[in-house]
Amino acid sequence: MTTRLNPYLGFRTTARDAMEFYKSVFGGELTISTFGDYHASEDPAEQNLVMHSQLETPAGLTLMGADTPAAMSYNPGDNITVSLSGEDEAELRGYWEKISDGGEVSVPLEKAPWGDTFGMCKDKFGIGWLVNIAGEQPGQ
Repeated sequence: MTTRLNPYLGFRTTARDAMEFYKSVFGGELTISTFGDYHASEDPAEQNLVMHSQLETPAGLTLMGADTPAAMSYNPGDNITVSLSGEDEAELRGYWEKISDGGEVSVPLEKAPWGDTFGMCKDKFGIGWLVNIAGEQPGQ
């Protein structure tokens, strides 16, 4: 098995909604385990919260997420940015449209100084995203 780098997103009670949203953006299969499934919290309010979730997409993307228990500190959106990059402009523009919907665009998806098409946004859950669509490389 190849070593993979997967973003792991932390939430404070919205992990299920967020991961279902990401599934609506990227497609694929979403698995969700709760704290109650594994008796991982004694707090009755946390039994149905997400202890671990994983989204595997047909395009080979993997995204993981969980709710942060009340006993742990939580600072939404300031400790992770997810980067999507590649050459398939239609696919990446489709992801951009969906992921930025309801969020805040800080850099519109447009031609960047380095020749690629690039955009930055925070989605409606406060997670930062970078989208980079490779431009034509010199010599092509």
